[in-house]
Amino acid sequence: MHNQQHSEFSGLFSGAATGVTRLLSGLVALLILGGCATNPVTGGKDFVLMSEEQEIALGQQANQQILKQYDVVENDELQNYVSALGEELASKSHRENLIFRFKLLDDSMVNAFALPGGYIYITRGILAFMQSEAQLAGVLGHEIGHVTARHGVKQQSKAQAAQIFGAIVAAKTGSRSAANGLNMGINAALSGYGRSHELEADRLGAEYLARTQFDPDDMLDVIGILKDQEQFEKQRAEAEDREPRSYHGVFASHPKNDTRLQEVIATVKQLEGRGGNRGKDNEAFLRKLDGMVFGPSEDEGVTRGNRFYHRQLDLYMQFPQGWRIENQPSSIVAVAPDNQQAIVVKLEDRSRREPPRRYLERKFNQFTDGSYIGSGIEGYAGVAPMNTPFGQRNARIAAVYKDDRVYLVQSSNKRGVPAANALMSTAGSIRGLTTAEQDLARARHIGLHRVRPGDTFASLAASSSLTNYAEAQLRLLNGMYPDGEPTPGQLIKIVK
Repeated sequence: MHNQQHSEFSGLFSGAATGVTRLLSGLVALLILGGCATNPVTGGKDFVLMSEEQEIALGQQANQQILKQYDVVENDELQNYVSALGEELASKSHRENLIFRFKLLDDSMVNAFALPGGYIYITRGILAFMQSEAQLAGVLGHEIGHVTARHGVKQQSKAQAAQIFGAIVAAKTGSRSAANGLNMGINAALSGYGRSHELEADRLGAEYLARTQFDPDDMLDVIGILKDQEQFEKQRAEAEDREPRSYHGVFASHPKNDTRLQEVIATVKQLEGRGGNRGKDNEAFLRKLDGMVFGPSEDEGVTRGNRFYHRQLDLYMQFPQGWRIENQPSSIVAVAPDNQQAIVVKLEDRSRREPPRRYLERKFNQFTDGSYIGSGIEGYAGVAPMNTPFGQRNARIAAVYKDDRVYLVQSSNKRGVPAANALMSTAGSIRGLTTAEQDLARARHIGLHRVRPGDTFASLAASSSLTNYAEAQLRLLNGMYPDGEPTPGQLIKIVK
């Protein structure tokens, strides 16, 4: 298929298609003449198909979608702190006339991003791992740089141009493959622009830091934090016998010791003539994070040891002892210590009045080996072919009714159909929360601890509420990964 598309793509611009070529050339000229705008940073001309008014309107629409997808952190003091710092940096930017808006999102993912028109978002997930105000300023400055240089507008304009080109090619040649090939070629060219945009955002962010008395070198510290996260994920993936999950957010394209970035920051410091010491008070910054939610929110459910609690669903569930539990957006996944067996729990609404056995027989073809789960549980279990974490295979499946929902519990094994005990014990544990368990269903929070003589991350991890990799996570939270230790008298973050 690739060769056929390449042939059509090449033939499109041969002598046999000079009419289309002239048409495209004319369109290119028209787009360039009609799409040139002054770059707010350089004063030169940019190819864009969007006015500033359209950019702002696009950002407003996208912001509405973001706020439907994410909640914001319900802490006015912390929200106002992030906004005030961001607005101060933006006031020193190349688009000081633009009203920037900053939101701290209630999301545990490590990320920050910007939309056209001055909408900038940072997650509590990335904020938790910062050690100073200067590091926060580095992330905000980077995102402000994307907006001031209109990177989102440029990418949108290029995508629009690609769509126009493809539509005309399809209309004039009657070849959808030719249009697709042209779009593929343009998209391939566009994919190379990410690195240059990131470096430009770094340079601009460093300028804005220097203009507000921060040291631009603090941007390098932020990259160190994120690269430690990346290293932890690789080591964790190796231990769990899986592929690491790639990170694609802010600074993702930078290596930890990025020579080009260091040169950019050094140039900025030389041109600006200063590199301030603002934002170095580590303890003042940490106190702002005291009490912030860490990890999954209460709305997502909380794991403690091998137990899962969810207040809104009024749900308690227990997995086999020693299994590693991950609370994912659409499921809960528990993996055996040897990585050979997994249990996946998903939630569905009940739409029919039918027994659990009929529900499974209708949902899964070739459902066999059925049995009831136990007394007091409205549930049924059996074996059926299905998609599992180990691929398509026969696995055990159970349906448990609770309230107006169905909990589907799937147990699979790398080597074949697993024994029934893990599935039956997990499915049989599903029930409502007791009064004593209501507090256990509350989210974890960041706390502060003054290090005492003899304290180590291993000893602090032993008393932490963290379930998986507690020692490593505490080191990451305090910028001491992979093997640093706290010193007596130091104020550090812990998880309650």
